[in-house]
Amino acid sequence: MAPKRKASSAPRRASAAPAAPARQTEQQPVEAAEGRLQTSSLLTTAQGVRLPDTDHSLKAGPRGPSLMDDFHLREKITHFDHERIPERVVHARGAAAHGTFTAYGNAGSATKAGFLQRGRETPVFVRFSTVLGSRGSADTVRDVRGFAVKFYTDEGNFDLVGNNMPVFFIQDGIKFPDIIHAGKPHPDREIPQAQTAHDTFWDFVSLHTEATHHVMWAMSDRGIPRSYRTMEGFGVHTFRLVNAKGETCLVKFHWKPVAGIHSLVWEEAQIAAGADPDFHRRDLADGIDAGAPLEYELGLQIMPDSADQTFEGIDLLDPTKIVPEELCEVQLVGKLTLDRNPTNFFAETEQVAFHTGNLVPGIEVTDDPLMQARLFSYLDTQLTRLGGPNFTQLPINCPHAAVNDNLRDGMHQSAVHQGIAPYLPNSLGAEGEPVPAEVSEGAFVHVPREVNGPKVRENPASFADHFSQATLFYASMTEIERAHIIEAFTFELGKCYEQPIRERMLGVLANVDTELCTAVAAGLGLPAPKGMPAADVVPSPALSQIVTVPGPIAGRVIGVVAADGADLPGISKLRRSVEAQGAVLRLVAPFGGTIRRARSTLTVERTFLTTRSIEYDAILVAAGNPSLQDLKLTVLLGEMFRHCKVIGAWGDGDQVLTAAGIDTTAPGILLSETIAKPYTTELFAALGLHRAWDRLTPARP
Repeated sequence: MAPKRKASSAPRRASAAPAAPARQTEQQPVEAAEGRLQTSSLLTTAQGVRLPDTDHSLKAGPRGPSLMDDFHLREKITHFDHERIPERVVHARGAAAHGTFTAYGNAGSATKAGFLQRGRETPVFVRFSTVLGSRGSADTVRDVRGFAVKFYTDEGNFDLVGNNMPVFFIQDGIKFPDIIHAGKPHPDREIPQAQTAHDTFWDFVSLHTEATHHVMWAMSDRGIPRSYRTMEGFGVHTFRLVNAKGETCLVKFHWKPVAGIHSLVWEEAQIAAGADPDFHRRDLADGIDAGAPLEYELGLQIMPDSADQTFEGIDLLDPTKIVPEELCEVQLVGKLTLDRNPTNFFAETEQVAFHTGNLVPGIEVTDDPLMQARLFSYLDTQLTRLGGPNFTQLPINCPHAAVNDNLRDGMHQSAVHQGIAPYLPNSLGAEGEPVPAEVSEGAFVHVPREVNGPKVRENPASFADHFSQATLFYASMTEIERAHIIEAFTFELGKCYEQPIRERMLGVLANVDTELCTAVAAGLGLPAPKGMPAADVVPSPALSQIVTVPGPIAGRVIGVVAADGADLPGISKLRRSVEAQGAVLRLVAPFGGTIRRARSTLTVERTFLTTRSIEYDAILVAAGNPSLQDLKLTVLLGEMFRHCKVIGAWGDGDQVLTAAGIDTTAPGILLSETIAKPYTTELFAALGLHRAWDRLTPARP
């Protein structure tokens, strides 16, 4: 028996205590009959075997693939996969849509994958999701968003299971249970829900500095997207493509939203979580119903398949690293259009099963140790979540390609198989079928690659750089985006109860950027430690979301405030112009029903009581009600102003803005005498820029 270790001294408390203590101060006695519980001070397997390392999977050499004889990896991941009944452990909160992927035909030189060849149209099902929260949590929490695409190709299903951030917290999949356990609510109280603003998360990432780059993304505006329509997607890992000649290249997948990249501001996210927790799924479904499909272009960063699997000094097997687009252009190879909502949420959105191992000829995985663990984890998860091995027979998971797999029986078997020879080779089936396919018949054949090296639990030396790309990310942000990152870190760390965690995380930030660390430290009322940020990073403008050229406004929502006597012809004219752009106009009035002018009427779609600013990308006040006042309207307009959204009025509507305290000379305030084409052109251009950021001067601590 190992000697007992001396209990640690009482933790040092922060001056403010916004949450419950993070540490358990007393160990409850354990009865002898319960000796199998967590009683050892040393890490063990579930069988009591002591473990020297739980951070690195067993690999064939530091850069080799993970090995099946890593019993600890398999036990740890298997148990984690089965922690939740019945919802997903992660990505429980999701929304989805059907659509079509159309290939441009310019990827043929890189891959033989059929769905990427010219003229191919492939049915798809896409599920968007948050990571940490339960199915009942809010859509707009600060979190990573899943962006999973199931292609029903002629060669079998291909799943591109990605996120809205191109990097991840960890480098090795064996640590996935650790990061999720740390990010989930504290197990004693099950709070906070769907948040990282608590001790266990920041304890882990401050101790595990390979998470630093991803934390920068999560604390940026990327962590609170405006909608799924305006959210990028990434395959995260490096994949290997194979063309018809057997030539290979390495690739990273990107989804580029046609509507541009756009996020909420923090106050909006908080309002939405209370006023409309279904904000993102509602926007997705309503946009499709309104005839504004979601559109994305698939892009490839294609790089040589070199022996060291690096590009411009960047290790392509490290999932915490990106390849800046300025170093390797993203080549657009197809368009994804989501234009049909699910018929039944449970049957489709809830039962869909993605798996990173669902590959097609022409696309292979690499030895990225996070990817290697996912190849096991996803299939294992579905076995429990969907009640057995026959989940592929569910309509949403069923491939559109012909199937003859020799798999039999098991729970929820719905197929009635015929024949007596579900094995190979056989002489009792019809001509010995199913017979193995030839390469010429589209068989998936792995490209031969040499694998050698000692069995080790370690990372290559190139994985040791945890800060330079975090510095690159921060250096690539505009001033307003940096201000948001500072505020996010200050808020999150301000919610931590243990002051040593705050201090340790400041030490991490000191190695990212001095300005960032100093500002966050000032917000926490703590001294800023010294660090050694990378000094030679070259900013990547592609990482910033702030745009200077207006984009399309399809799917956006414009509110028009009016009451009896308003300019109804002007509202109707504006509605026609808005709908021609694929956007939506909603009439907002003091009361429900209709508003009138002479013999004309218009139907009210929102009242001051039933709406909040989060619904709108722009608010206009119609002419004809100069004395319209209401406290709720004042709050609505004030929020729109603070959030740098477009505000406008025509005719005497500007008097309503002035009465509500809106500075009509501020940037992004659009005034006109009438609804005419020059005004709508100006309005649509302002909407295409997402926000009038010039309205804000970022606060400096």
